[in-house]
Amino acid sequence: MIRKVLIANRGEIALRIIRTCHEMGLRTVAVFSTADRDSLHVRFADEAVCIGPPPSRESYLRFDRILAAAEVTGADAIHPGYGFLAENADFSAICEDHHIKFIGPSPETIRLMGDKSLAKDTMRAAGVPVVPGSDGVVETVEDGQRIARKFGYPVIIKASAGGGGRGMRVVMNESDFANAFATASNEAEAAFGNGSVYVEKFVTSPRHIEIQVLGDGRGHVIHYGERECSIQRRHQKLLEESPSPVVDASLRARMGDAAVRGAAAVKYEGAGTVEFLLDANGDFYFMEMNTRIQVEHPVTEEVTDTDLIAQQIRVALGESIEDDHQAPVGHAIEARINAEDPFRNFSPSPGRVHTFHPPGGHGVRVDTHVYTGYQIPPYYDSMIAKLIVRARTRNLAIEKMLRALDEFVIEGIQTTVPFHKQLLRHPEFVAGRFDTRFLESFELVPPQA
Repeated sequence: MIRKVLIANRGEIALRIIRTCHEMGLRTVAVFSTADRDSLHVRFADEAVCIGPPPSRESYLRFDRILAAAEVTGADAIHPGYGFLAENADFSAICEDHHIKFIGPSPETIRLMGDKSLAKDTMRAAGVPVVPGSDGVVETVEDGQRIARKFGYPVIIKASAGGGGRGMRVVMNESDFANAFATASNEAEAAFGNGSVYVEKFVTSPRHIEIQVLGDGRGHVIHYGERECSIQRRHQKLLEESPSPVVDASLRARMGDAAVRGAAAVKYEGAGTVEFLLDANGDFYFMEMNTRIQVEHPVTEEVTDTDLIAQQIRVALGESIEDDHQAPVGHAIEARINAEDPFRNFSPSPGRVHTFHPPGGHGVRVDTHVYTGYQIPPYYDSMIAKLIVRARTRNLAIEKMLRALDEFVIEGIQTTVPFHKQLLRHPEFVAGRFDTRFLESFELVPPQA
C-alpha cells in the first residue's frame, strides 16, 4: 500500500506528479534545494523538505538526504521523475533496502538497459531489430577499425554507459577513426566514469521514433504508440509530436510489437520508452531504452487520453495492466520552452521573470512551475515550461501551436519561443520532411532591430 509519495525531483515534473498523486488520494512530499524554495512544486505539495544548497550534487543527487526526507515524513514511495536519480540503479536498490517503493523498474533492469552494449544484446536476443555493429564493448582502435570495415563507413562510436550525445562521434572514414575513438572514450570517462565504447553502423538521414511502453514487472507489457522526436539540437530534443507524420498503422504495429517484446524480455516495470532509428526505407533499429517517464510524455497522454503518471503509480501498487489502450486519436505537439537565447547559440538565460502569461483555450496545455516574479536559477536544466497542443489533424495542431506561442508572454529572460515560431512555419517541417539532422541546416532569422 502506498499512502505518501516523495518526489525526488524539482520544477514542472515534480508539480506534474504532485497533481496526479492528489487526484489519486495520495499525500505528497516535495524536496527542494535552497534555490528552489519558491518553486510551485514546493508550494503545492502536502509537505516539503529542504535537502541542501543549489548544486545538484549537494541536494537532488544526494541519496542520504532524500532518504532522510522520506523517513522523517513517513513517505512509503519515491517517484524520481526524469533526470537526476531517475535511472540510477543504486538509488533504486537503496530504496528497496529501506522498504520504500521506487516507482520505476528494478535496479537490475535499470543497470541492464543503462549499459548500451548489454541492452543491444538483450534486444537482439528478443528479436528486436538492432543496428549492425560490435558485439559488446570495443577494447582497441584496431578492433573498432575492423568492425567499421566490415559494415562500411560511416560508423558511430558511442559510450556504453552514456546518453545525451556525450561520448558519441560519427566517423566518415578510417583516417579519422583513431582520433574519434580516443575522444569518445575520454569524454565518456569524464561524463559517466566509464570510458567503454561500442561501434555501430551509422544510419544516414534517420528519424528518431520512440514507443511508449508500460509493464507490470511480470512480463506483461503494452504500448501507447509512437512519438516523433527528430527535431533535435546536439542530440537534445526541442519539439516532439504524436503520432509521427511518417508512421502508418502497419509500421506502428511492427514497432510497437518490437518494443513490447524487448520490454517483456526484461520483465519491465512501470512506464518506459523504447527508442528506434527509422531509415528512409521504413526499416527501424533499436537505439536505447529510457527506464523512466520522458519529458515528452504529455503528447502521448493527449492522443491516448491516458494519465501515464497514474499508470506508473498503479503498477507500483501492484494493480494489473488493462489492455484498453487505443490507437492515437488526433494529433499532439509539444514545444519545450527553455530559458535560452536562440539567437545567441541557445545560451542559457536565467534570471527573474517579470511577466509570465501562459496561453489557454481549447486543446492547449502548459506544464510549468514558473510564474510572474519567479527567479530562474542557473544551476539546473534550462527548460521552464512545456507547451502542448492537441487537434484533429497535424496541420490544425501546427496552427494551434502557433496561436498559443503568440499568446505566450514571458518577459525578463530570453526563451525558445521565437525559435519554435520559425520552426513551425518552415515548409519542410510542415510537410513532415525532416530527420535528426534537420536543425543543422535550419537558418534562424534574427529579430529586426
